[in-house]
Amino acid sequence: MQCLPLEAGLADHQGRVEGLRSAPEQGLVEGPALNCLLVVGDCVLVGLQPILVYMSKVDGNFKFSPISVNFLTECTKVLFALLMLFFQARRQKVGEKPLLSVSTFVQAARNNVLLAVPALLYAINNYLKFIMQLYFNPSTVKMLSNLKVLVIAVLLKVIMRRRFSIIQWEALALLLIGISINQLKSFPEGNTAMGLSVTTGAYLYTLIFVTVPSMASVFNEYALKSQFDTSIYLQNLFLYGYGAIFNFLGIVGTSIFKGPDSFDILRGHSRATMFLIVNNAAQGILSSFFFKYADTILKKYSSTVATIFTGIASAALFGHTLTINFVLGISIVFISMHQFFSSLSKVKDDAPNGTLEMADVQNNLRSRDSSFINMAAGAAEDATHRVGHDERQPLLPT
Repeated sequence: MQCLPLEAGLADHQGRVEGLRSAPEQGLVEGPALNCLLVVGDCVLVGLQPILVYMSKVDGNFKFSPISVNFLTECTKVLFALLMLFFQARRQKVGEKPLLSVSTFVQAARNNVLLAVPALLYAINNYLKFIMQLYFNPSTVKMLSNLKVLVIAVLLKVIMRRRFSIIQWEALALLLIGISINQLKSFPEGNTAMGLSVTTGAYLYTLIFVTVPSMASVFNEYALKSQFDTSIYLQNLFLYGYGAIFNFLGIVGTSIFKGPDSFDILRGHSRATMFLIVNNAAQGILSSFFFKYADTILKKYSSTVATIFTGIASAALFGHTLTINFVLGISIVFISMHQFFSSLSKVKDDAPNGTLEMADVQNNLRSRDSSFINMAAGAAEDATHRVGHDERQPLLPT
């Protein structure tokens, strides 16, 4: 008798897994206009982010605490989530479960506790974004972030059982080649940082910069889609709330080591940092719609499109040179994107089903031809003719 709840739990878990597999595909098919809007908005916001970070530097360094920017960004997103919740609650119909009730909030908080994991990972990643700017120019940072696509694909396959065709894996490999071409001779030499050579430190930060946000994105998509019925603004409230808490703890820890002056979260901020906070907040909000209604791979590939915008803008604003390596790397990246999302890349996955369907069609045609021949032969013979085994086959497939 005690095995029934376990079986029911396994069935519920299997249903959730199937839902996680199908939800991204439904979002891509049923909402092309939404996906197009998400991609365009993401390209603009992601493209501006490294430029605004670069503009916020003074003499090559930050006069403000990067953690304070991340904390203010999370607070901005929390405020936005609260405003949208109030707006959504006012538009609820009579009889619907109220969004702002205590019971709804408590139940949603319990069901979405997993959002604390990506919130912590995002807090680490947002700090690394500033550190990376000390080693690379904006366009290079954007290209390095594209390495996340391969890591995300592996995590999606392991955690969410997502399937990719051979052509899609080749497209991801092609993406890495394009990024590698762009990175040739991009590391400054002869300097040191934190006791390590700049090249070694840059590679170390790159490894963390690629792995941590990839895990955050996959866990975020899993957490959002596992509670698909919960309002996205309520889920964002928990996600951004956890993020604000983690960043505030980072500010407290920094003030302990560097003194109470570092606790001033507004110290060293400028107009560029204010724009950066707004841009980061908008980017985070848009990402939540990607993860819940679209797909993590689409999100990262759309961010890749922002690379060309970042490169051209940084060249126009800061005089950074667009090298031949950058042009070749971008070209290969766009070829990789076309290859990954091309309908031809899904032939391998659809081949078994397509083969079975073709076999069924051919069998049906053969069955109808044989039935027609049997009918003609039977009409020419005597009515007392004994019916053979093959002539007993139905005219329509069963």
